[in-house]
Amino acid sequence: MQSWSILSYFIKLIKIKPVCKVAHKFGVILFAIFASGIYILYSLNSILTKESGNMQFDYDVIIVGGGPSGATCALYAKRHGLRVLLVDKKKFPRDKICGDAISGKSVTYLRELDLLDKLEARPQVRSNSVTFSSPNGTVVTIPFTPPSAERQSYGYVCRREVFDDLLFKEAQQQVETMEAFAVTDLVLKNGQVQGIVGNNGTTASKTITAKIVVGADGYNSIISRKLGFYEHDPLHWVVATRAYYRSVTDMTDAIEIHFVRDILPGYFWIFPLENNMVNVGLGMLHSEIKRRNLSLRKAHIAATESDFFRKRFEHAELIGDISGWNLPMGSKKRKVHGDGFILLGDAAGLIDPFSGEGIGNGMCSGKIAAEVLARVCKGEKYDATSLAAYETQLWERLWPELNMSYTLQKIGRFQPLLNLVVGRAARNKEVRDWIAGMMAGTQSKESMRSPLTYLKLLFK
Repeated sequence: MQSWSILSYFIKLIKIKPVCKVAHKFGVILFAIFASGIYILYSLNSILTKESGNMQFDYDVIIVGGGPSGATCALYAKRHGLRVLLVDKKKFPRDKICGDAISGKSVTYLRELDLLDKLEARPQVRSNSVTFSSPNGTVVTIPFTPPSAERQSYGYVCRREVFDDLLFKEAQQQVETMEAFAVTDLVLKNGQVQGIVGNNGTTASKTITAKIVVGADGYNSIISRKLGFYEHDPLHWVVATRAYYRSVTDMTDAIEIHFVRDILPGYFWIFPLENNMVNVGLGMLHSEIKRRNLSLRKAHIAATESDFFRKRFEHAELIGDISGWNLPMGSKKRKVHGDGFILLGDAAGLIDPFSGEGIGNGMCSGKIAAEVLARVCKGEKYDATSLAAYETQLWERLWPELNMSYTLQKIGRFQPLLNLVVGRAARNKEVRDWIAGMMAGTQSKESMRSPLTYLKLLFK
């Protein structure tokens, strides 16, 4: 304020008719020197402020993508007191191509976020078991809860149009949100992400800044594409179909996973939904699809018309069309953070390589991210080094099971092993309990790597 008062004095001075021209010139020179000094000091302060991390941002965190990963991150981040903006290119409720299975891991986070009762009130099916069938046609149903468990394990099947809307609406009540806002570019300063640029299709582009931008916008993430590290690796990528049917027969509350000979390595699923609906689809490694020049749509139809499933689909009604989508598998570690950004869920490639389930790992990544963001946003640096804790904690939490699931995926390529495991489980309760224990996490999956395990199964 004092500087501006002095400046005003000089302005008045040079406006007054001078006693002599020398005095007038002297006043003008002093004014010019003072004004230049003020400008230099202001510019230097602005530079130092930006370099020290004290730049004024619109938000602490901008989360791009309002699905389960992004909404979960927003809800946990709010609990940590962060200023959050959650944006999505669609308006909710909206459909999302998926198998619709909500795993027991997802249930854990729903319970923590006080959302389980709200999910129960929405259209869904609670599932307590899984039915497997092997390539030779052997069928076995295994409960999610092993006999030795102290707590019941279960999951849900809930259409993503319903489930994602539940999470987004909850986030909408707690943080700022923008629907139908498509992110078209990133705000970059010296290589560091500092915000987003986007529009709602009707107005001019809008720039919004944040200390950190979180990419939760799926396999086709704008962040990885704009920063140039997006990759599509066919060896670690699954392409899948999904269709809704009504009136498929012999349905129970069990989710069904069928290892069909023609689509190995991969599987065909039938998941129960509300009002006599089912979610049906198949997924297969992209490398195998390319090698065998397969049409997944034709393979999907062929599966429903095969001898094993024909009777169940004889009077079934296809609702809408057969859709396809991409799933980056968590069978390899991808780049998940950098200067001013982190990636969650499918954008980080966290889908289970064996089951194909991604919601649970996505919600897990959202919680881990919120904890790291809370610590980093208190400081003045938001670069890759500051955010490295996210990658460390993420892989410590998820990599052991993702790596194990990748092993199971590779085992699943061998029909004799699938026939052996499913066949023994169908005949032996001890084997069923062993598999149930692995699904519930009470038994180590490491035994699946050992040839001795399969030798023992031969004598069960």
